Amino acid sequence: MSDKELKDQYKEEDLIKSQENVDSNESKLDWLYCPICGNKLPKIKNLKFCIKCRTNITYIKEHKKFPPSQHIRTISYPQYYPSKIYYGIEKISDDSITNTKDLKLWGIMTSLGLPIGAYILMSFLVAGFLAMLAFFTTDLESLTDLMYNPYFIIFSSFFELVFILVPVLYVGKYLQTPSFENRLILLGFTSRGYERKGIYKEVLIGLAFAAIGIIVVVVSSIFIEIILEIIFGVDIIRDTSGTTTDVEIIVSSLDIFSLIIFAIVMILIIGTSEEIIFRGFMQKGLVRNLGNIWGIIISALIFSLFHLIGFFFIASESPLAFVVSFLLSFIPYFSISLMIGWLYYWRNENLITVVITHGVYDAITITLAFIVYGMV
Repeated sequence: MSDKELKDQYKEEDLIKSQENVDSNESKLDWLYCPICGNKLPKIKNLKFCIKCRTNITYIKEHKKFPPSQHIRTISYPQYYPSKIYYGIEKISDDSITNTKDLKLWGIMTSLGLPIGAYILMSFLVAGFLAMLAFFTTDLESLTDLMYNPYFIIFSSFFELVFILVPVLYVGKYLQTPSFENRLILLGFTSRGYERKGIYKEVLIGLAFAAIGIIVVVVSSIFIEIILEIIFGVDIIRDTSGTTTDVEIIVSSLDIFSLIIFAIVMILIIGTSEEIIFRGFMQKGLVRNLGNIWGIIISALIFSLFHLIGFFFIASESPLAFVVSFLLSFIPYFSISLMIGWLYYWRNENLITVVITHGVYDAITITLAFIVYGMV
C-alpha cells in the first residue's frame, strides 16, 4: 500500500471518529424546547416524547430529521386560567383616580351614614365650644349676643372643615397611594386633566350658575308661596313669612368689613366643605348604587334637611305654622340643591364648578340681604 493510500485511510478513520464523538455528545444534550410545538420540555433524562404534542424526540436526535407526519399525534388539553382573587377592597391606582365611574366605591349606608356622622361630630364640637364659653360667661344674654355676632359666626364656620376631614380620612382605604392630594382627587376636588383655559371655563360656568341659582330660588319661593296660599290661605302665609329669621338677625349685625370676610369664608370654607361631603362623597356613592336620578334626588333631599334641621328644635305656636314655614324654606333649598347635583353630574363629577356655584351663591345671597336690610 502506498503512502498516499495510507494517508487517505487514516484521514477517513479520523472523520468517522469525530462524527461519532459529535453524535455521542449531541445524544447527551438535553433539549430545552420541543422543535415541533415549542413547548418547554421537562428536565428528564432520556426523554422520548414531548409531553404536549407527543413528538418523538429520540427519533429526531438519532435521525437528524423530523419523524413522518403520521407519527405525530397532537393532543389538545383544556386551558384553565384562574380568576383574579382580591382580598379586601380593590385599590385604585394613581392613573385611575380621575376615572372611577365604573367603580362601585362605597355603599349606600356609608354614603348616607358618614355625612350624618360628620354633622354630629361638628355639632358636638360647636356645642363643646359654646359650653366652654358658657362656663366663663354667667350672663345668658351676653352669650346670646355673642352667638349672633358676625365675627363669632365667621369663626364658627371653620367647624365645617369637619366635612372635609372626615371623607378625606375615609377614602384613603380605596387608594394604592393614599396621599392627601389623591384623596381629594378621588372626591372630585382637583384640577388634574384641565389646562388653564379649562379651569377658567369651569370657574365661569360656576359663576353663571350662581346667578342662575338666585333665579331658581326666587322662582321656587314664589311658586311654593302661591301654592300654600291657595291651600292654607293668605293670612297664615303672611304671619309665617313675617317672622324674624336667623339670617335677618345675622345681617342686621353686619358691617361692610365683616360682610366681605363672611363672603370670602362662604366661598373658601362653606361652599368647599359642603360640596366635598354632599356631592363628592354622598352623591358619588349613591349614584353608583342607585343610579343618577335617585342619587341626585336623595343627595339634594338630605342636603336640604341638613340646613333646616334647626326647624325641628324651634317651638312653634301651631303645627300648621311649623309645616308652612318649613315648606317655605325647604322648597327653595331643595330646588337649588337639585340644580347643583345635576351640575356636578354634568361636569363629570369634578367639584370646581359646583364649589364656585355654592360659595358665590351664598355670598350673593348674604350681600343682597345686607343691601335690602339697609334699605328698609
